[in-house]
Amino acid sequence: MKGLKRLYFLLPDVDTVRRVVDEFLLAHIPYEHIHVLASSGIPLEELPEAGITQRTDLVPAIERGLAVGGTVGALAGLAALAFPPVGMIAAGGAILFGALGGAGFGAWVSAMIGVGMPNSHLLRFQEATDRGMLLMMVDVPADRVDEFEDMIRLHHPEADIEGTEPTIPAFP
Repeated sequence: MKGLKRLYFLLPDVDTVRRVVDEFLLAHIPYEHIHVLASSGIPLEELPEAGITQRTDLVPAIERGLAVGGTVGALAGLAALAFPPVGMIAAGGAILFGALGGAGFGAWVSAMIGVGMPNSHLLRFQEATDRGMLLMMVDVPADRVDEFEDMIRLHHPEADIEGTEPTIPAFP
């Protein structure tokens, strides 16, 4: 699916979540696009539990690591061109390999850090999940956001619609 937006809903109990998941599946939203997050004491059973990319800052950390590492690597490649070691002339390869190496190293280091940090987008829901509510995140086509919000309002007035996230990372 192209052009996805992530919808956020707070739901009061597992039974309500189960019914909402069924409605999204009937509306042809793939199971892989539905994620549920709850406090550790709530068993989610067969519900689509939020994975590591939804629970942590892994994806934003990798993006930052690629950008910073690639920039630092390219600068190191430029420095190698400006001050070449004795007898070595590398031309543009130093910049390319510096940028690629720096981006790879930056992404790896940032991923190790990001996987240990909670998702910064979900901090606003922490208090509600601590009280026993369940957070549902659903990636839907951008042109169908209103349709799904209306469906939840109509069928589940107990649900709190918490808005959308404008862009979904390419690989969560």
